[in-house]
Amino acid sequence: MNSELEQLLNKRWILKSEDKELYYKVRDSIGEIRKFASDKLGCQIIENALLVKMEKIPVVAESFMGIQEFSSKEEYAFLCILLMFLEDKDAQEQFILSQLTEYIAANMPGEPVDWTLFTSRRRLIKVLRYAVEQGMIEVTDGNDNSFMDNESEEVLYENTGASRYFMRSFTHDIMEYTYPDDFTKSDWFDVDEDRGMARRHRVYKRLLFAPGMYRSEGSQEDFEYLKYYGRRLSEDLEKTFDCHVHIHKGSAFVIVGDECKIGTVFPGNNVNSDVMLLVFGEIQDKIKNHIWKETADEICTADEIDFERLIIDVKEKYGEGFTKKYREMTDSEFVEIVLEQMELWKFIRRIPENRQIMIYPAIGKIKGCYPDDFSYK
Repeated sequence: MNSELEQLLNKRWILKSEDKELYYKVRDSIGEIRKFASDKLGCQIIENALLVKMEKIPVVAESFMGIQEFSSKEEYAFLCILLMFLEDKDAQEQFILSQLTEYIAANMPGEPVDWTLFTSRRRLIKVLRYAVEQGMIEVTDGNDNSFMDNESEEVLYENTGASRYFMRSFTHDIMEYTYPDDFTKSDWFDVDEDRGMARRHRVYKRLLFAPGMYRSEGSQEDFEYLKYYGRRLSEDLEKTFDCHVHIHKGSAFVIVGDECKIGTVFPGNNVNSDVMLLVFGEIQDKIKNHIWKETADEICTADEIDFERLIIDVKEKYGEGFTKKYREMTDSEFVEIVLEQMELWKFIRRIPENRQIMIYPAIGKIKGCYPDDFSYK
């Protein structure tokens, strides 16, 4: 059951059309998987002839949980309208691109969509390619690059039927919602959220669905749960997955082993990870030498200019070991890429109104260095 559970945690869903063997393996273990998902996470399992999916609804919404391929609000709007468009189509039903563009133009809120603009066409193609990658539609005939060049070009698509399960199911009418926070409200309206089952679900989710769990964010009661039930939770997770649970005064982490496949891990085999590990080492030295001071919750706050200077110092000190692309970047480009990646992984949070950087305790868990014989500048 464990490997099948990991697959459901790691993927949006498992489509029968794409991996029939895995689909049936997961369905064979669905009883045990459903028990873990229900008891520990409070997550619903969707199982039908098309797919198996675990509804992974986070406790605290984070920027890394967005669609990383998208870079504009319009792309998210196009995706939502695409899902509306597919809702009225049967599985295996085909449609041409002009049908979709007309539908989007008729339903897009705000300013009308101008398909003569390259930017609008490029954004739509990005959304359609994402939908193809996720298995919601398939390209039957044509090439979307043609539409990128000319708005009159056609592409033939086929609806797989999976799009109906892309969005989560809500227990209340979302038309009554006014603010983004309304979507994060718990479904546990009739129980005390800080007690019993709801709190257990929240703690397990925060540990498994994010890089770290911090006392400064979310419900304070979650750390009270760890105080009393942390050992039992650790044994439970370590028995289920190849991992270790680290619980500290103001933070908690699931440190996965080589055999654990429950999601994307840090560090990866890329230059971004290497650079961040070197930066972490410098930050740890600043904290160890009391130049940057921690709070009671293990959080450290640094001046934005000082933090950016530290990143530039890392580039100057270790740059000879970077790839050509990173060596030739301007200091401002290099700093922005490092900050974006650190924020994406929840190692820091920028506070622009105060021009400060909040440093999370995860940075203290790991660092990198070059061999002793590395030639420093």
